[in-house]
Amino acid sequence: MFIIRKLKLLASQIIHISYHLVYKLIPVDDKTVIFISFHGRGFSDNPKAIYEEMIKDDRFNDYKFIWAIKNHKQKDITILKGKIIEYFSIPYFYYMSKAKYWIINCKMPAYISKKKNQVYLQTWHGTPLKRLGHDIIAPEGTTFYRSGMTYQQMVESYDIDVERYNYMISPNRFCTEVFQTSFQINRERLIETGYPRNDFITNASSKDIFNIKRKYNIPTDKKIILYAPTWRDNSYVTSGYTFELEADFHKWKNILGDEYIVIFKPHYLIINKFADDDSLNGFLYSIDANAEINELYVISDILITDYSSVFFDYAVLNRPIYFYMYDLDFYKEELRGFYLDIYTELPGKIYENETKLLEDIKNENYDNEQLNKFNQRFNHAQTGDCAKKVIEIVFVKD
Repeated sequence: MFIIRKLKLLASQIIHISYHLVYKLIPVDDKTVIFISFHGRGFSDNPKAIYEEMIKDDRFNDYKFIWAIKNHKQKDITILKGKIIEYFSIPYFYYMSKAKYWIINCKMPAYISKKKNQVYLQTWHGTPLKRLGHDIIAPEGTTFYRSGMTYQQMVESYDIDVERYNYMISPNRFCTEVFQTSFQINRERLIETGYPRNDFITNASSKDIFNIKRKYNIPTDKKIILYAPTWRDNSYVTSGYTFELEADFHKWKNILGDEYIVIFKPHYLIINKFADDDSLNGFLYSIDANAEINELYVISDILITDYSSVFFDYAVLNRPIYFYMYDLDFYKEELRGFYLDIYTELPGKIYENETKLLEDIKNENYDNEQLNKFNQRFNHAQTGDCAKKVIEIVFVKD
């Protein structure tokens, strides 16, 4: 294993050196666009929403669209009108050098170089509850991510990427303020359009909902709870982040099973698998971590989450949101810290006790007025045409 790691590292270094020697020699094509979502994990999120809007627009009929996706042949992904290349391959570096437009939702590696006549749109991937980048309050000696970065190394990795941005999407007024401090980006490069990925949430039809339920073999005669917890910064092994499931789904079934079923969707960064339990068949539906979560939003009647930013998007649907934070004391004291006062500004109540959570769901105890106030502050820009707004700014006015 040690020899294999050494060979992979050597190959990576050779690729980086070769790339930096030749990337300036590759001319930029004004009608080539490259899309990357979550470091090549798939065809998803804001880049997907922007792409799907562009291919419907006759102004882009002669554009070439490139998607960089890891292990795309094994994933058997098909993208209408798009060319798929392998992430971190020779074609990947070629098109990063050639494409006029980069549409990306994640922090890019420092080794990628951008030319002055290329346009980098950073779409990002959520409104943050947990502090980001420069805003993180970290005791001396704190390390970040599995790589063990120091605080300074962590913020420098953001700074390198932000310097390359031409535009960064802000989903709301709150993010317009937060991104200026967390990313240290100037206001002029922030475009407050709302998130394109939420156009689907706003516009989903009853036919869409029916088709998604059929796709996942979800019953149509029960209400649906989506349980979508996030990853923990401090819980990981060499190969990725892990998650200790603190949900007694047998208890959930006993209390809610007559009326509800549960969809369990772990965060895409979580690598450990959760064993199936035959006694929960027909009640618990475990969905792959890389599944398109927007589809799960629109078919669900209730969201249960913890510190994940998923609730910002889900709130667009005006459906109940419950917060199951069983490790709250540790999380708020030991990890990143929050932007919001979680006791007064969230669109739902916090539960540390699982039984109380389930009883309130069963009894439909939920404060809709709290949700309405939340949406006025955080979802004012989600008008169902966010992708169009972004395209007009980045491609038409550019």
